[in-house]
Amino acid sequence: MVIIVGAGPIGLATAIELKRRDISAKIIERGCLVNSIYNYPKDMTFFSTSERLEIGGVPFISHNPKPTRREALEYYRRAAESYDLDIHLYEEVKAVDGEDQEFIVQTDQGEYDASKVVVATGFYDIAKMMNIPGEELDKVKHYYDEAHAYAWQDVLVIGAGNSAVDVALETYRANANVTLAVRDSQIKETVKYWVKPDIENRLKNNEITGYFNTEVKEIRPKEIVLETPEGTKTISNDFVLAMTGYQPNFEMMKTFGIELTNNEKRMPVYNEQTLETNRKGIYVAGVVCGGMDTSSLFIENTRVHAEHIAGDIEDKTSG
Repeated sequence: MVIIVGAGPIGLATAIELKRRDISAKIIERGCLVNSIYNYPKDMTFFSTSERLEIGGVPFISHNPKPTRREALEYYRRAAESYDLDIHLYEEVKAVDGEDQEFIVQTDQGEYDASKVVVATGFYDIAKMMNIPGEELDKVKHYYDEAHAYAWQDVLVIGAGNSAVDVALETYRANANVTLAVRDSQIKETVKYWVKPDIENRLKNNEITGYFNTEVKEIRPKEIVLETPEGTKTISNDFVLAMTGYQPNFEMMKTFGIELTNNEKRMPVYNEQTLETNRKGIYVAGVVCGGMDTSSLFIENTRVHAEHIAGDIEDKTSG
């Protein structure tokens, strides 16, 4: 039995590849199916086209070339049902004891014997904190759902990437008074090409107020303190939407005995051909492999991990 930690697209893809090789697998997920995608903004559209998000040879048919969050949720449910995958939802893995071929996986609901373990937990569960005064206030949000709640409110959006730009535009169109705070001198070049002119025009026309080369210094109940090139500014504020990014669960990986690199990327140590980590019998799969470099790995360029891992486990099992 192979235990896969995480029921995201790559966890599902790995279970499918193992099943194709007649190797039993159980997926354990602490949230819902494809939990990260579920927590995306309700009206989100993927950058990738639908065929690049496919797993297990199951066709992904969307109404437009770039699918929506809702279509992706339906697709991955269908893919899991097509292969009758063994998935335990709302169960959290706490520890992996034992050794290769004789692991004992401890969860908050019991324990399982496993020959191998695959960690495919992504990076969307833990927000990168700014560590500034007032960040603990209820009005500060690191996850965004939809724009309606911010109508006629003074909203500060922090960030310069796709998430920040989408949030700024959506809340602006819901009649929020939007300010965008960016540490760098401009919007990121990686922002979706069909969205970038939109945000640039809103900023140029002062429909969205932009502060560049700016740091958020303090969050107060009804104000924000910004450090700008022109000096310190205090502005009125009702909500802060901090689109500052997310990170993998490093503490969990360390608990599992997976080493991390000493550089700023904090990548798990693994064999690039097999995805096996320094702890024999434990693999990593999907975007978690990138550590803090969360902009380099996506569903479409990590689907191949499933084949590499399943192939290596098959070789070692048959050998």
